[in-house]
Amino acid sequence: MPSNKRKHGEQEAKHDAKQAAQEASPWVDRLARFGYATKGTVYLVVGTLAIVAATGMGGRTTDPPGALGTISTEPFGWIVLGLIALGLGAYSLWRLVQAVVDPEGEGHDLGGIASRMGHGAAALGYAVLAFTAGQLIVTSGGGGSSPKDWTAWLLSLPLGWVVVFGVGIGVAGYGLHELYNAYQAEFEEHLELDQMNTRVQKWMVVQGGRFGLLTRGFVIGMAGIFLIVAALRFDSSEATGLGGALQEILRQPFGSWLLGVAALGLIAYGLLMLAVARYGQISLGRPF
Repeated sequence: MPSNKRKHGEQEAKHDAKQAAQEASPWVDRLARFGYATKGTVYLVVGTLAIVAATGMGGRTTDPPGALGTISTEPFGWIVLGLIALGLGAYSLWRLVQAVVDPEGEGHDLGGIASRMGHGAAALGYAVLAFTAGQLIVTSGGGGSSPKDWTAWLLSLPLGWVVVFGVGIGVAGYGLHELYNAYQAEFEEHLELDQMNTRVQKWMVVQGGRFGLLTRGFVIGMAGIFLIVAALRFDSSEATGLGGALQEILRQPFGSWLLGVAALGLIAYGLLMLAVARYGQISLGRPF
């Protein structure tokens, strides 16, 4: 009998959480959509720069912070950076809402806690990226710390290699999670597909979305492996981010072709984020 009561209570709690999410105030919806659109734009820049590097037309492979640095050098770049800083801040707040308020009713079991911790980590990461954009405005293009910098700092601490190793495992695990998302394509359930025409559904979301998640998962997984190697070798020069992983792809046989494919995948991911901003069921949708 107590077991039935407990189950009934859990079902009621999930229903209440779902109802609360459906009735989320409009500002939360706008906040999330603005954030997804900004994130998508940043990945479009990263992918475009990688294509330019792959075709030998100049440019360089980079990560989201590097893309912000590139934007800062353009005419009126500080205006664009200001909008990006606001958008990334909005995205960070949305992920924080997911972690603390739990509008999706993920619960307090092991899986739910792990998922909400992931939301919290994403909130922190994108808050740092928003701060980087603001810093670039103030310093007129001055860069922030690279993965090698903070890895070197951590390795200088007692048992710092353990922290770097743990971060590497977490990053590599997130990459695997993205690969799983690409396989499952669960994001389709959280998009208003009936509002899209058939071509958008097939190419930009269903196929392009999977390709984007697959590429992002692979590149992030590479970055995680580099961190693990840096920890085990006690060598910060081994550490790299998404931009370094793309550069490593370029060094491989047929690297230009491989980098071109990866660049298209990152652009596809950026387009998926724009699709989420436009067609996503934000109140009930899961993050990507």
